[in-house]
Amino acid sequence: VLVLRTTVPRRSPTRPHPVQPFTIDARGLACPLPVLRLNKVLKDLPAGAEVVLLATDRAALKDVPAYCASHGHAVSQAPEADFFKFLIRKIA
Repeated sequence: VLVLRTTVPRRSPTRPHPVQPFTIDARGLACPLPVLRLNKVLKDLPAGAEVVLLATDRAALKDVPAYCASHGHAVSQAPEADFFKFLIRKIA
């Protein structure tokens, strides 16, 4: 089940018309499924779009950054108590 949720972004002077990031809830899914879901969403988004990926599989700690590096996307990780949270920005 692919769950896409959006969050309400904050406005900033550099982004007067904020774009809502997609949230992919891949918690409970084993790799490579979180990366496959991420790939499916990113291929339809324009450059500069942001996606939040939530995952519980420890393999995502290596797989998501490796996928992003190989496809030229920026990725950062925010610590969470019970899961891993990645912010991915599509570069190309």
